[in-house]
Amino acid sequence: MPDGFDLACALMFLEASGCFGFMLAYTIQIMPNDSLFGLETPPKDYGNTISNNIANTLHNLMIASAAVQAGGMVAGIMAHFTGYTLAGENYKAGPSIVNSYFANKDKKVELEDAEERRRIGKAFIHCMELRQKYIKLSCQCEQVTEIDCAYGDFNFRLESSGIYAVYNESKQRVSSSPTFSEFCTDLDFILDTIANGPVKTWAYRQLKYLDTKWQMNALENEHKELLQSRVVPHRDLYNVRKVDGHVHLASAMNEKHLLRFIKHKLKSEPDRVVIVRDGKTLTLHQVFESLNLTAYDLSIDTLDVHAEKDEYRRFDRLNLKYNPVGQSRLREIFLKTDNYINGAFFAEITKEVISDLEQTKYQMAEYRVSIYGHSSDEWDKLATWVVDNDIFSDNVRWLIQIPRLYNVYKANGIVSNFEQLLANIFGPLFEVTRDPSTHPKLHLFLQRVVGLDSVDDESKHECQLQMDLPLPREWDNDKAPPYAYYCYYLMANLCPLNQWRNICGYSTFAFRPHSGEAGSTDHLAAAFLSAQSINHGALLHKVPALQYLFYLQQIGLAMSPLSNNALFQVYKNIPFNKFFQRGLNTTLSTDDPLQFHYTREPLMEEYSVAAQIWKYTSVDMCELAKNSVIQSGFSKEEKRRWVGEHGPETEKTNIPESRLEYRHATLDKEKLKVLEMSRCG
Repeated sequence: MPDGFDLACALMFLEASGCFGFMLAYTIQIMPNDSLFGLETPPKDYGNTISNNIANTLHNLMIASAAVQAGGMVAGIMAHFTGYTLAGENYKAGPSIVNSYFANKDKKVELEDAEERRRIGKAFIHCMELRQKYIKLSCQCEQVTEIDCAYGDFNFRLESSGIYAVYNESKQRVSSSPTFSEFCTDLDFILDTIANGPVKTWAYRQLKYLDTKWQMNALENEHKELLQSRVVPHRDLYNVRKVDGHVHLASAMNEKHLLRFIKHKLKSEPDRVVIVRDGKTLTLHQVFESLNLTAYDLSIDTLDVHAEKDEYRRFDRLNLKYNPVGQSRLREIFLKTDNYINGAFFAEITKEVISDLEQTKYQMAEYRVSIYGHSSDEWDKLATWVVDNDIFSDNVRWLIQIPRLYNVYKANGIVSNFEQLLANIFGPLFEVTRDPSTHPKLHLFLQRVVGLDSVDDESKHECQLQMDLPLPREWDNDKAPPYAYYCYYLMANLCPLNQWRNICGYSTFAFRPHSGEAGSTDHLAAAFLSAQSINHGALLHKVPALQYLFYLQQIGLAMSPLSNNALFQVYKNIPFNKFFQRGLNTTLSTDDPLQFHYTREPLMEEYSVAAQIWKYTSVDMCELAKNSVIQSGFSKEEKRRWVGEHGPETEKTNIPESRLEYRHATLDKEKLKVLEMSRCG
């Protein structure tokens, strides 16, 4: 029997190494003539009780510990399980219950792992197939669904489902849209998939793998990339194309620019009638007189349009920053398209902002202007403002932002139900598609419109999307529909509209909503199905499976770290850098320069801050610029001219071939990995 010291040492070894299970297995199969590591076994006349076996096992394990420390771990294990000893003597090995147990268990685990991997792969493949179904139906990709009819034979009507449909002369429906129940079912599948434990674990591990792979690539190639980029002629961050793909027109200027413009107008046009209040017209001078302000009194601090600490996590307070000096009447005069002076001041300052863009030559912008859906003539008024003021530029495209404010309109008696809001948004678009002469200015304006956006505070409480929610014409209460409800009806109405416009040779529109800035991560799942790309997307870091899907599908993320820093997250905690390193299709945008930026080049300000915080190289920033072009709604011809004829080219993007190859090969490998997983077993 081992003495007490031996037992104590053995127990200490077991506690340190976690080998208690091995001890029990060894005790069950131990034989008197066994040896461990070729050392002598206890005398053969010891008792055969379990207690003696345990004691001897502890003794042998203590000796094994010493052997391991001496470097004989492999030899010791071989000796125990094969019967071969270091002393050169062969002993009969007992029946190896351990061997058979672990062999069977390993085989079972291997089969279970293969089946689990197959399910994970098939789930990812199906999620991507669902997205492609909606993107193709809504013509948000190059491969579009065409209507098999001749131009001029079409008509349209709003169906009871709340979705427009296109018909031919025989009154046969020739457009197609996904049903609401279909969308709910598909969204449930996405949500179930990204909440599945094995799927989350696998996606998390793959994202970590991409992190490590990026770090290894940076260590190996960073210096070489910098050397390669330096020999590219006439290309650096300042003269590669960059698109600000997420910027609101009402805040496209910085606060100093707006202040200077207001002072100039107050001095040069004080007697111009600019507003009507209580049936009485007021001049610009009278408006400021009623506020007890003069041009001399105005300053940056008086204007009070920049986001401060009080706006952190207070989206409601941020909206008030659109009111210069806290006065909604000044916003109406200077920052609205539809007012007493027909948006003259707003048009003038907009053209100044665009002029700054044109002077840089290499900076582009996609400005967002609002269509609220509270009247059917909004489109014509907006188009008239753009056309009459000649606000056109090769550097600018337009997106239409649709605020999710149905509950406000309903409470104020502006609309009677949700269907009326949809009719006000889409009705004029179908009319001008059928006959451009009915809305000539709108037809001209739409040639520069590249998409629709859905905007509002995502952190607001909302009901969940369910299949039994009322149809739009039955949604006549003053409760706000959920985010996914808006996504579905905007995307579903884009399907027949884009199908029709495509066959007529007109421009089509992408759906590029705000998503994942705050609130529920379910918003990102709805956008995954319905949107070409999104703005923000910061909450993807909470949903690894969905983040991995965004990576595989290369869905664009136009992120605004300075905006997020002011409203929702400290800059260093914003996941933008992680997304970029992993290879997601992410880029920088400004959101609201009036609230978050200081210079006349807010996009370059965004790039420079990111470069300082995250230590970006010039190659990194040029890659972000390239991503912004790819995400944008500029034409294919323009993108090819700016980025490359058959894909990104070093001569046009200043991105070395090694970086381009790394991104391409890594993405292909991940796609192939998922495909092979779905077929295994």
